[in-house]
This record gives sequence, C-alpha cells and structure tokens, in this order.
Amino acid sequence: MTAIERSRTVAVVGAGTMGQGIAQVALLAGHRVLIYDINAALAADGVAIVQDRVDRMAAKGRLEPAEAEAANGRILAASALSDLADAALVVEAIVEDTGVKRAVFAALEEVLAADALLATNTSSLSVTELAGGLAHPGRFLGLHFFNPAPLLPLVEVVSGHATDPAAAERGYRTMLSWGKTPVRCADTPGFIVNRIARPFYAEAFAVYEEQGADPATIDAVLRESGGFKMGPFALTDLIGQDVNEAVTRSVWESFWRSPKFTPSLAQRRLVQSGRLGRKSGHGWYPYGPDAPAPVPHTAAPAEAPEKVTVVGDLGPAADLVDLMEEAGIAVTAAGTGGPYIQLPGEGQLVLADGKTSVEFTDVVYFDLALDYRGATRIALSAGEDTSEQTLAEAVGLFQKLGKQVSVIGDVPGMIVARTVAMLIDLTADAVARGVASAEDIDTAMRLGVNYPLGPSAWHERLGADWAYDLLHNLDERCPGGRYAPSLALFKLGYAESPEDAEDAEDAHEEAPEDAATAEESA
Repeated sequence: MTAIERSRTVAVVGAGTMGQGIAQVALLAGHRVLIYDINAALAADGVAIVQDRVDRMAAKGRLEPAEAEAANGRILAASALSDLADAALVVEAIVEDTGVKRAVFAALEEVLAADALLATNTSSLSVTELAGGLAHPGRFLGLHFFNPAPLLPLVEVVSGHATDPAAAERGYRTMLSWGKTPVRCADTPGFIVNRIARPFYAEAFAVYEEQGADPATIDAVLRESGGFKMGPFALTDLIGQDVNEAVTRSVWESFWRSPKFTPSLAQRRLVQSGRLGRKSGHGWYPYGPDAPAPVPHTAAPAEAPEKVTVVGDLGPAADLVDLMEEAGIAVTAAGTGGPYIQLPGEGQLVLADGKTSVEFTDVVYFDLALDYRGATRIALSAGEDTSEQTLAEAVGLFQKLGKQVSVIGDVPGMIVARTVAMLIDLTADAVARGVASAEDIDTAMRLGVNYPLGPSAWHERLGADWAYDLLHNLDERCPGGRYAPSLALFKLGYAESPEDAEDAEDAHEEAPEDAATAEESA
C-alpha cells in the first residue's frame, strides 16, 4: 500500500492550533490543502496564519521563495463540507466531543469518494467509537499529531476495531512521505504516549504526597539523575494542570479505575484552587517577573570516605566502582553477598530496590541514574535507624564524585527508580496486549515526550528482573495493586523455565538480609 499521492487534496476540519499545524505539514509535503471550520472566519484566519508561517520560512532561508509562493497558492479555506469532496484524506481536529466528531464524520461520509481516508487527531477518545456510526468504518483511523505539529516528528497511527489494515498502512505510508515518524498503535485508552507516560507524573506526585520531597527536588532528581528533559511538576505547569489531570482521569476511567492509573489528589487540589500552571500564573510553582526560581534541596558539604568495600555486583550502578577509584577513594571488592557499598562506619549504601531504609540497621539507599558518570545529582534516603555518620559518609562519597546530593524521605523505590520501573511495566503489559511493538513504544516515548531512553531500552540496560523485583517489593509495602508487576513483566524476567522462576523467587525472598547484611530493625 502506497502513500497518498501528492497530486491529491488533503483536507483539515478544524482551524485551531492543531488544525493549522496539520495543514502546514500537508501543504509543505506538496498537497493541495483545504481548511474547513464551522466558523468561516476561523478557516480564513487559519489559511492566513499558515501562509504567513510559510512566508517566514522563506525569509529565513528554510524554503526557496518559489516553493513558498507555490505552497501558498495551494491552500484554501472551504466554505462547506461538500467542498471537500475530492479530498483523498480528511483529518479532523475539532473539539474533543464524541457526539460532535461523529456528526462531522457522518456528514463527510456523504460527500467523500469511496477511496478517501477519514482520520481523527483525537488524543483521548476511542477511534473505534468515533467510527461506530459510519457505514464504512474500515477507512477510518487515528492520526494523532503532537503539538506543535510542524515541529514534532511523532504521529501515532491508530487502528480502531473496524479499521481496514490497508487503510492503516496507507495512513502510515502517508505520514512517512510527509517526513514524520509514524508508530502503529491499537485503539487503547491514551494510545501509546498518553498511556505509557502516566507514571512519569503519578510517581512524582506520589513521592510528594508521601512527604518524600518537594516538587523542586523531585524535578531536579528526575532531570539531573534520570536524564529527563523536564521534571513532571514543571512540565504539568507548562501543559496546564487541568489538561494533564483530564488526560490522567480519562485514562483511569477508561481502564475501569485501575489503581495503575489513579489520579493525584494533590493535583486535584491544584485544579480546584485555579492554580493551573503558567497560564494562570501559579501551579506547582509561581510564575511572573518576580517569581523565585525553584530551588531543590541540596545537602551541605560532607567529608568523603577514604575507602569503601563493594560487596557483590552493583548491577545498574556498576560504573560507581570506576568513578570512586578515579576520585581517589580506595575500593576493595568482596565477591559474595550484597549488592551494596560498605562504608567505613559499618553502614551500607544500597541501590533503590523498592524497600525502605527503616527495615534495616544503618542503611542509606541511593537512587537510580541514567548514567552515573554523567549525572550531576543523586538522591539519597535514610531511615530512622541510619546513623548520622553513615548518612554523612554517603553524602560525602557522591559529592566526591562531583554530584550534588538531595536527601529525601524514606520512600520505597525513591524517585527515578520507581518511575522507570513503572514505565517498564506498563510497556511490557502494552506489548503483551498487542497495543504496539516495543520498538514503536520506545520511539513514541523518545519523540513524543523526549524521554532519554524508551522503556524497553531501559529494561534491557537494567536487566530482565530489575523492574520486577523493585515493583514486587513496592507492592508488598504499598498494597492495593498499583505496583503489582504485570504478568508480562513476570514472564520477561522469570519465566524462561519453571526452575528459573522458582530459583528467582527463592532469591527474592532472601533479599532483605542479603541486600544489606543487617539486622532488621523491627
């Protein structure tokens, strides 16, 4: 199946921001473009805005003047839906209301040729439901662009229950021909990005609600240790708290209120108070010319230990061995037990595993990092029985490695680790359910929300059983189903053979003593 020919007309219904962006993309791909809006003045304005953008691209040397002139001659405002009769593709980008959208598509079906594709740019509604009233639902699909459509490459190509595979393939090929990066997706709540991304926000909000850390610290840890471009508090302020919460609530309701997608009460209070983020002048953070910049908690300087013992294989944190040696800290290896770093004062430094420091005597947990060499901040957590000396040695150690240190509350899974584990779990579950391939999910999360790694790439880097172990531990400490590992994640980690699964479970049950070689405090 080939892409829609450039000689064919593409129509956009809806002259708002997304409609204008989609029209611009189709126009610069070489198509004749029609913009229709129920408000004719908005359609005319939309055409003028796109033409102005094209002129500015030419002025900046991004388009030849002749190309810009030709493009601007190919875009027109349509005064009625019947004007779209010769369109080979119609993309709808109007209000997120099922009834309104279905009425538009029913009217379009009356005027379009039999081979024309009908597409919705919805980000939250069911493609299957939108096509439900059509006489020919096989040609209906989702083409979910990301805002701003001319700049962001990702397009989710969504197949509804009745979408003909040939129609989906034609849509996919057309997006490729427009210079986009399409990913294939089944019709599921949130599609790929809005489904998989929920833990990035939810876990940060949960740590805040558990009094683990303030928003500025959580954002800083996810950026400077996890490698994310923006923290979730700043990002939701940018998106709008009402918009982000509405998507979360929609996904939660669509999954029959699954605890995996439970909305945040703290975010609900923000919305109720009118603190919607940048657009209202205040969200998690204040905005305006005199608003102070968010300041994360950063530990005061502490003296680094001169020597440590590394017990067992540190796994995802193995790079710390080289970093400590390069920083002049003498490292002795002990091959049995662990994994942990034995500090001089007899305390232990343990990678976040979903347990809490309070369960052990003199343990400090440290958070996961995308790249321990490149990370500029590390989060630590300590329990009630952790000595001041052990915490100071842990702080000093990471400061010696050139990191700023944020000490947070004793929350299981800390910040980066629990977030990444949940992203991995939702991805494994989505792949197992046929929502999308692991490769397409990774592509969508990198391009759609700018993650440093796709969840499957994280999974491969961290090891098959890492996320399962951490979530299993979290589920024991925070019961209710939110952190219960999916069957798909279990199979990826442990189901190579019955013997492997049994051995892994036995090892897991022994982990509390082995991880910290310390007497439990309770």
